[in-house]
Amino acid sequence: MPQMAPINWLTLFIYFTSVMFLFSVMNYFIVYYAPPVSKSMFYSTNSLTWKW
Repeated sequence: MPQMAPINWLTLFIYFTSVMFLFSVMNYFIVYYAPPVSKSMFYSTNSLTWKW
């Protein structure tokens, strides 16, 4: 059985690495996570002033 040429191994490595990278990037950016609602939004800005 003939062996694969080294340049063919390099081409396959670059191809599968780029496919894995694109798949990971697409999975990262395609999912939208809603930002958590902070508790400070429920307070009015007047109640946060200092009262000496």
